[in-house]
Amino acid sequence: MNTIFEDRIDAGRRLAKKLTNYNNSGAIILAIPRGGVPVASMIAKQLNLEWNVTVVRKLPIPSNPEAGFGAVTPDGSVILNDAILHGLRLTKAQIDRVIEEQKQEAIRRAELYASGKPPSDLAGRVVIILDDGLASGYTMLAAIKSARSKMASKVIVASPVASRSAAAIIEQAADECVFEIVSSSVPFAVADFYLQWRDLTDDDVLALLKAEDRR
Repeated sequence: MNTIFEDRIDAGRRLAKKLTNYNNSGAIILAIPRGGVPVASMIAKQLNLEWNVTVVRKLPIPSNPEAGFGAVTPDGSVILNDAILHGLRLTKAQIDRVIEEQKQEAIRRAELYASGKPPSDLAGRVVIILDDGLASGYTMLAAIKSARSKMASKVIVASPVASRSAAAIIEQAADECVFEIVSSSVPFAVADFYLQWRDLTDDDVLALLKAEDRR
């Protein structure tokens, strides 16, 4: 096991040291819920930046829900992993059903999180998109696509850890990438890089968003 970070707060504190160029810059941090939220909250505090969420849902493989074949956002931005799909041989109806199910869940989460902090205007702003780790990179690709559609002036991706394949994909899509570690581990699991790891809830996300909105 590759234990790199104590927890997501520690990961955020360490990643903030690589983002000091953006201290008090007016950039906005967007966290991918749920795991990216504590990371973003800590970095925002360290760099005196605003943060919010950008909801993205993995498109789970029906026979193996832990793995995915792409991602979708509430606004309908879809990124598909064609290489994975080719091997799965799913029908168009199966693919469309998964996309619609996950889009509806993304909409539900976006509406719920907006009750904690309204969505931020990204037009003309530098956007730093954060997650607690990147495995395939396709969830992040969907988040990048969504930020660009909202007219962000620059899109930076930051993550405590990324697989080497995900890092290669994201470096082609973002204007800048900041990773604490890029790993060639096979198999790759984000949780392996944290000593303390737990699944977060919507209530965890809302509590942090409401605290940010008050700030």
